Amino acid sequence: MYTVIRRYQDVADTTEVARRAVEEFAPQLRDQPGFQGYWVVDAGDGVLATITVFDTEDAAVESNSAAATWVQENMPNLVPSPPRMTAGYTTGVSAEVPA
Repeated sequence: MYTVIRRYQDVADTTEVARRAVEEFAPQLRDQPGFQGYWVVDAGDGVLATITVFDTEDAAVESNSAAATWVQENMPNLVPSPPRMTAGYTTGVSAEVPA
């Protein structure tokens, strides 16, 4: 598994961005081969993080460009700057939530 964490700052409306990410962007990811999961975390104070997991690094990296394009096309005023990203092979899992 390969995990990408995107951390967005200065988000104008985290509730709206989180809702739209789950309802509008996540379905695009679900259709991709090797998709494992997508989570949105509202950290407060205009900070939003997403966690995306795929079977392979290539698929996860491809999701980065898809996310950037989707944000630019759908909510550039709500998400004013690109995210900080952390990505790598998932080396341990202590629990999994059934889909």
